[in-house]
Amino acid sequence: MGKITGFLEVERHDRDYKPVEERIKHWGEFVVPLSQEATKAQAARCMDCGIPYCHNGCPVNNQIPDWNDLVYHGDWEQAILNLHSTNNFPEITGRICPAPCEASCTLNIEDTPVTIKTIECAIADRAWEEGWVKPEPPEVKTGKRVAIIGSGPAGMAAAQQLARAGHDVHVFEKNAHPGGLMRYGIPDFKMEKYVVERRVHQMEAEGVTFHCNVEIGKDRMISSLEGDYDAVLLAGGAEAPRNLPVPGRELDGIHFAMDFLPQQNRRVAGETISPKGTEETAEGRHVVVIGGGDTGSDCIGTSFRQGAKSVTQLEIMPMPPEREDKDLVWPHWPLKMRTSTSQAEGANREFSVNTKRFEGESGRVKKLICCRVDENFKEIPDSEFEIPADLVLLAMGFIAPVNKGLADDLDIETDPRRGNVIADEVKYQTNRKKVFAAGDMRRGQSLVVWAIREGRQAAHAIDAFLMCHSNLPR
Repeated sequence: MGKITGFLEVERHDRDYKPVEERIKHWGEFVVPLSQEATKAQAARCMDCGIPYCHNGCPVNNQIPDWNDLVYHGDWEQAILNLHSTNNFPEITGRICPAPCEASCTLNIEDTPVTIKTIECAIADRAWEEGWVKPEPPEVKTGKRVAIIGSGPAGMAAAQQLARAGHDVHVFEKNAHPGGLMRYGIPDFKMEKYVVERRVHQMEAEGVTFHCNVEIGKDRMISSLEGDYDAVLLAGGAEAPRNLPVPGRELDGIHFAMDFLPQQNRRVAGETISPKGTEETAEGRHVVVIGGGDTGSDCIGTSFRQGAKSVTQLEIMPMPPEREDKDLVWPHWPLKMRTSTSQAEGANREFSVNTKRFEGESGRVKKLICCRVDENFKEIPDSEFEIPADLVLLAMGFIAPVNKGLADDLDIETDPRRGNVIADEVKYQTNRKKVFAAGDMRRGQSLVVWAIREGRQAAHAIDAFLMCHSNLPR
């Protein structure tokens, strides 16, 4: 697709970033988009490769060669129609997805994949600018009512699909505004919240009703939803964080990442800070982030913008190779050294490090006592060292969705090891006939793009359950 010889004629060129010294002074996005002509040139690099592995690399199975070809030929409006046929929120995945599709690109064999994520974002952003994205209310209402618990990417994707199928959809969100992780977990410098807000407005115009500041299991029992609605979808996030139970964990200044990040999102939005604990910032502090994933990276970027003196990121895993072995890995997602934009802002990264204990003064953490570990995570003798820290952020992943007041209230079956709700990838149905599960609630901690996929597929399953058939795409 695209220009057949484009990959031979056009070099890979991706979006640029504003300089570090400029971008850490504000909370806005700092990506510098390509021009339309430059984007067209990058789309021309998409090969007529015969077997587009990018289809399978993308969790929502975007028809990537097709919309690359449309961009190359200047048909941007048709490109967004194609993109929307598989992805409800391409402007979101175009900003925050790690782009497994690019890892699967045939050109990635030589480390020059098509800039798929950049092109996707450009299509979506232009569509909004041109007014091509409009509400799509159903022509006929079915009279069926669906309750969705959670307004993250899975819940919102399912809600939009079900509303367009003609069902009366009600989304229950415990926070003040819809969006879940997209609003309260992703920092504004990665995605400004107008991106989420305009989708919410679109969905409201399509008939979706959002009930915010309503926590199911606390403010309203899930059993009442099961009685009042024809179907219920559990679409909450994997919110139970992995703890670090070492001596000194009780000291002040040690927080879970997702107790820290939402506070800043609320500040930027002008919302009241959550009353869960003392308001905390990194200003003037030596910050240590434990965990090397995306959440840890978000903590780094947030800390720098808050005015941290220093930021150190600890990872218990060994340093990955600079370049993967293509013969062994491609077209699958590779383990290799990656540096995020936040890490590039000045973080000190340490690998193969385990935290043995925290030490403090006057009840607040002041340093970490760490050690080096081998490939089996065993302490290397005489490798102990200390790191100054007066703010520690635990970003070691999430172990399970929060089921209290949800799955446990209805005796819904869960995985005894992980706590995930048990439901297959066809019907998405739990052991309760009217109750379904998707996203992190079903599969555990995962990517936003996987949540969108599961929300869409769950919507198809719910529609088929209610109407005995479904025309919604999976």
